[in-house]
Amino acid sequence: MPLAESVRADPESVVELLSECELLRAQAATAGVELDDSVGSLEALDQLQPVWRDDPEVLPWLGNDAGLYLGTVLVRTVRGAVWHVWPDGQPVVRLASGREIDVVAVGHDWADIGAPELSQVYAEASES
Repeated sequence: MPLAESVRADPESVVELLSECELLRAQAATAGVELDDSVGSLEALDQLQPVWRDDPEVLPWLGNDAGLYLGTVLVRTVRGAVWHVWPDGQPVVRLASGREIDVVAVGHDWADIGAPELSQVYAEASES
């Protein structure tokens, strides 16, 4: 079943699937950071030393996971935030205001260059 149909049919299962982020969780655990789906965990991720930038095979996967984790925190903590899937299959977070955040693109930027910080994107989204 395509992701868009899954979101409509069983949104909670999709939330669980998108929140796995195994590589990011392993990287964070190695650095002593617990990813508990809180804003504080986003702040802790922003403080990690970006050792993954030295591994071109890990970098894109970690960026994807960082974006999905950001989306998970938004969906679980910002009122009215939900997962939405664009026609191309890209999962994004739609805020109650209707604004959509391409969290995967944000995660890749964060993993590649450290900006924008995940906690800053969260702060801006939670004010929308």
